[in-house]
Amino acid sequence: QVQLVESGGGSVQAGGSLRLSCAAFGYAYGIYCMGWFRQAPGKEREWVASIVTGGGSTYYADSVKGRFTISQDNAKNTLYLQMTSLKPEDAAMYYCAGSSAFGCGSRPYRTVAYKYWGQGTQVTVSS
Repeated sequence: QVQLVESGGGSVQAGGSLRLSCAAFGYAYGIYCMGWFRQAPGKEREWVASIVTGGGSTYYADSVKGRFTISQDNAKNTLYLQMTSLKPEDAAMYYCAGSSAFGCGSRPYRTVAYKYWGQGTQVTVSS
């Protein structure tokens, strides 16, 4: 089993930046894809970005493309999400997740593809 723990959330003004981290603890064998999702109050969980573990290929939702960067540090077993040019609509609880889908599969945005989930870290963006 693997435990995912997010950190780095906080409050920022529109146009600002934040970097989220997701540390993985435990036996992570079989996780081939890591992703970030977010959920705002009253809305469904939304896919943000994914990365192929070890391979580096990345995928982004159109709403964050060019502003957010997903990356990983395999030596530290840590996933990152660098967020820049933040907008009020980016405010949400952000979750990291792990999937056994090789290469993140053809649809990395599907929440059902992710078996492991963290507890989330809150991001607030004021206008």
